[in-house]
Amino acid sequence: MRIISLCPSNTELIGYLGKESMLIAVDDYSNWPESINGLPRVGPDLTIDMDKVEQMKPDLVLASLSVPGMEKNVYELIKRDIPHLVLNPQSLEEIACDLETVGKALGFPDLGREKAAFFRKDIERCRIAAKNRKGYSIYWEWWPKPVFTPGGPNWLTEISELAGGRNIFASEPEANVRTDWDEVAVRNPDHICLVWVGVDEKKVQPELLKKRPGWENVRAVQNNHVYVLGDSLYCRPSPRLLLGLEKLMATLSGQSSLR
Repeated sequence: MRIISLCPSNTELIGYLGKESMLIAVDDYSNWPESINGLPRVGPDLTIDMDKVEQMKPDLVLASLSVPGMEKNVYELIKRDIPHLVLNPQSLEEIACDLETVGKALGFPDLGREKAAFFRKDIERCRIAAKNRKGYSIYWEWWPKPVFTPGGPNWLTEISELAGGRNIFASEPEANVRTDWDEVAVRNPDHICLVWVGVDEKKVQPELLKKRPGWENVRAVQNNHVYVLGDSLYCRPSPRLLLGLEKLMATLSGQSSLR
């Protein structure tokens, strides 16, 4: 089969299945596994070049709705009658289910079930270990202005719990919450994790948080518990989120701050 992936998380699912050799093109942001780096690119995930996708005559296109705005990709795929599969996982279990779905779509249902079972076992191992960790609150910042952060039905709420913590917006019913600096200050997190989508870690300036009105009284800012973690291991719904969990726990245990 000739497969095109339209977003990094889909590419990573295929990589986790070990079937990246079936890919003939990917979006501009996909960067794992490394073996896909020489493949043709079809544009950023929100502005895919559908003419190029259509010209490549793929057997299957893996689309996604994980980021607002991706709906237009699906619309174009339907309009052009291009074979496609749309994924939209919000939880770790839904990611496991997608491994099964993608494995079946690629013609390897047994592989999909095997990899999903392995991923679920890894999650359970992390869940058992989390029972021995102390609780603390975490604010995840996907975007600074307007402010976007994960809500209750989102994988980062689960990652927070597996790290022994709590997402301060876990009570919100939306997976993607639009809020403001005042509300974050009121919720007063112990830790702040900056994972700005699509922004290079080196370009994030955590010291600017001290200039936000009222944030000089936020515990995380007062204690310098502000971390620049990057988006690749936190904003993509793929099994690599568990690598992000390891990085998060190492960061918090080392109390590395403002980096």
